[in-house]
Amino acid sequence: QVQLVESGGGLVQPGGSLRLSCATSGFTLGFYAMSWFRQAPGKEREEVACINSRDANTSYADSVKGRFTISRDDAKNTAYLQMGSLKPEDTATYYCATDLRPFCSRSAIYWGQGTQVTVSS
Repeated sequence: QVQLVESGGGLVQPGGSLRLSCATSGFTLGFYAMSWFRQAPGKEREEVACINSRDANTSYADSVKGRFTISRDDAKNTAYLQMGSLKPEDTATYYCATDLRPFCSRSAIYWGQGTQVTVSS
C-alpha cells in the first residue's frame, strides 16, 4: 500500500535551515507529482510546494518562494523540501502528499504522518 514517511523536522532558530525528507513506498515515485503541505495551529492547511513527475516543474506558495526548494530523487523514492531563511511563521506540521497524478493538482489523497517544524529563538 502507499506509504509516505516524513523526517527531518525539529527546532531551528529564525534564519536557519532544515531539510525535510519524504520516503515513499507502494508506488513508483517517478510517475507522480509530489507536494508538501503545512498546517499551523488554528490555520488552514496550505500547499507550500509541488513538483511534477515528467518535467520536474515546480510551484511554490508566495509565502515560501525564494526560500524553499522542493526536489525529488526517484531512484531513492524520496522527495525533499529544503527550507532556508526560516521565519517564526513557518512553524507548522509539514506533510508530504500525493494524489497519484503526474502533474501538480493542489490536491492529495495520500498523506504522511507529518513532521513538526518549529522556528523560534
